[in-house]
Amino acid sequence: MKLVTVRIFFITITYLFATPLLSVAQNNNSNIPTSNTVPINTSSYFTLQQCIDYALLNQPGLNKTLIDIDIAKTTNAINLSGWLPQITAGGNLLHYLQLGSIANTNANQPQVTNQPRFNNTFIPQLSASQSLFNPSILYAAKSAPSYVKKAEQISDSTRINVIAAVTKSFYNVLLTLEQISVLKEDTTRLGSSMDNAYHRYKGGIADETDYQQAAIALNNSKAQLILAKENIKPQYATLKQLIGYPTDKHIQINFDTLQMIKNIYIDTTQQLHYEKRIEYQQLKTQRVLQRQLTSYYKYAFLPTASVFYNYSLGFQSSQFSTLFDSESPTSVIGLSVSIPLFTGLSRSHNLHKAKLQEKIVNWSEADLKLQINREYATALASYKSNLYNYEMLQKNVSLAKRVYFIVDLQYKQGIVAYLNVITAEANLITAQINYLNALFQVLSSRVDLQKAMGTI
Repeated sequence: MKLVTVRIFFITITYLFATPLLSVAQNNNSNIPTSNTVPINTSSYFTLQQCIDYALLNQPGLNKTLIDIDIAKTTNAINLSGWLPQITAGGNLLHYLQLGSIANTNANQPQVTNQPRFNNTFIPQLSASQSLFNPSILYAAKSAPSYVKKAEQISDSTRINVIAAVTKSFYNVLLTLEQISVLKEDTTRLGSSMDNAYHRYKGGIADETDYQQAAIALNNSKAQLILAKENIKPQYATLKQLIGYPTDKHIQINFDTLQMIKNIYIDTTQQLHYEKRIEYQQLKTQRVLQRQLTSYYKYAFLPTASVFYNYSLGFQSSQFSTLFDSESPTSVIGLSVSIPLFTGLSRSHNLHKAKLQEKIVNWSEADLKLQINREYATALASYKSNLYNYEMLQKNVSLAKRVYFIVDLQYKQGIVAYLNVITAEANLITAQINYLNALFQVLSSRVDLQKAMGTI
């Protein structure tokens, strides 16, 4: 009966202290993303925003950083568990196979043999301790929010990179799709031109070379069209990878060209604010962590203090059947204090190292500002030049279309040679392709400028 009472006591104590810890563990694990995430878009047609939204939920690299946030929280909980009571239970069961004897060597007394009375011993124990003051745990408590913030900022940095990469990949696919559309129009136009040249040749109006030149131009356009159709496949594969889309499923993009053209413009008069850049925010967090570490080493000589309680029961008997017939309880409570007097100068060396690392962080801030300023200046110059180039090439398309219309009409009237038509056609397709490339460049440089300004 007494043994049952002891067991119940052990179980109750363990449950009381384990329940809050289990609750904390469950809360920490509640935010871990699952692999069965429902995609935002169930169709195969994705707009740019839908691609970004899908990536934010399904991109593997980004999801790993989200798990790292929960790992940081869990690590903090582990480090702070030292503030909670530490309870252990155990016991020793001993059975002496051979009882020793000790002879009395006093010459003035007769020889006597002292032999232990019992050959069975059982001692269950319960130990509990509570930390009152510990510099290491204090440092863990103080730095815990910063470590979580650091993990969150790493996730934010990954999110920014994912958005930028997905946007550029989307534009790249869009560019190729538009090129395919232009080349299809070109082959149709050249096919009609070749038919016209053939009939004029058969009618004796034009030379045979006109028909042959038309056939050559058509074949070149068809080759370009096939090449563009093949190039779109790896570009779609890249987009799938960036957004975390299943490789065995088909994906297509849905876009509004006119609306996208309107979105190429951005206010270039905005002032650069370093605080908006995620890299600068990460450095600030690193500075806080480094200062906390320096402070810890300053006060590492402070003592640690804790209270403890030990309880044990002693059972002894020569027979196992009567082992629990008697008990001998023992309990003790006390205060434990530990003061580091000399640690081989490790505290001084660690403090010196931490101060040097603080200086590195300060210099890193100056270097980062220079880097951010360079990236901003480069991105701004690239955007402005690409925008100017885009506007000029946009005008060229209108001019090339008009020139081709006039030359084609002149050829049909017999005013100019067919070579002029071929030249005008080549200039038109070149102007259209160059315009599309310029559109992609300005859209891409706009993303780089937003990233440099910290507005993504």
